[in-house]
Amino acid sequence: MSAPKKLIVNADDFGFTSDVNAGILEAFERGIVRSTTLMAYGAAFDDAVRLARAHPELDVGCHLMLLGGPGLPASLPELAWALARRRLPIYEVFASQVRRILDTGLRPTHLDTHKHTLLLPPVLAAVCRIAHQFGIPWVRKPLGIRPRRCRTTDHFAGFTLTGRLDTAALLRVIRRLRPGTTELMCHPGRCGPELLAAPTRLKAARQRELEALCALQTRQALDSARVTLVSFREL
Repeated sequence: MSAPKKLIVNADDFGFTSDVNAGILEAFERGIVRSTTLMAYGAAFDDAVRLARAHPELDVGCHLMLLGGPGLPASLPELAWALARRRLPIYEVFASQVRRILDTGLRPTHLDTHKHTLLLPPVLAAVCRIAHQFGIPWVRKPLGIRPRRCRTTDHFAGFTLTGRLDTAALLRVIRRLRPGTTELMCHPGRCGPELLAAPTRLKAARQRELEALCALQTRQALDSARVTLVSFREL
C-alpha cells in the first residue's frame, strides 16, 4: 500500500499589507490554507500578529527577509552584490526577525524565505542555523534542495505557479500530488488599496489565488484524490 497523501497549504507574506492579511485569514477560514509565514518587517506586522493571536489554530512560521526590510537591499542585484562582498550578516538579520516574532508570544513552527533566497548556499546555511538555534522544526525544501540536518516535507509545489495559481492550476496540482507530504506555497490576498500601492507584482493574482483556495471544486478535488490537509504543527 502506498503512503497517504498529505498537503500543507502555506500562505506566504503574512504581514505584508492588511488586505493581504485579510485574504490569508479568509483562505484559512473558508479555504484550504492551514499554515502561513509571517514577515517580521512587513508593513502590517502588528495586524498579522493580532489576527494570529485571535486564531491560534492558524499555524504560523517565519517568512525570513533579506530584501525590502530596514537596512536591507532593495533588489536582487543589490542583494547579490552584498552577499558577494560579505557585507550582509545573514544569520544576525534572520535572528533579529525571529526574535521579533517570538517577542509577540507566537511560536513559529517553520521557516521559509522571501523571494526564495533560500536557494543561495550562504542563505540556506544561515536558515539551517536559525532552525537549530531557535528550535524551529521545519524548513522549506524548494526545487529539490534538502537543507542539511533540517526537517522538510517530502515534496514542494507552487514555485513555478507564482502569479498563475488559479482554480484550474490548483486542481492540476492536487491531481498530481505524490504519496507523502507536500508543501504548496501560495500568495492569497484581497486586492485592496494597500496592496495596489505596495511594491509587488502580485496584486490581482492574489485575489485569484484566494478564490481558488476557497473554491468548492478544490475541496471536491482533495476528497476525490484522498488528500488530507495538515499543518506543520500537526506533522
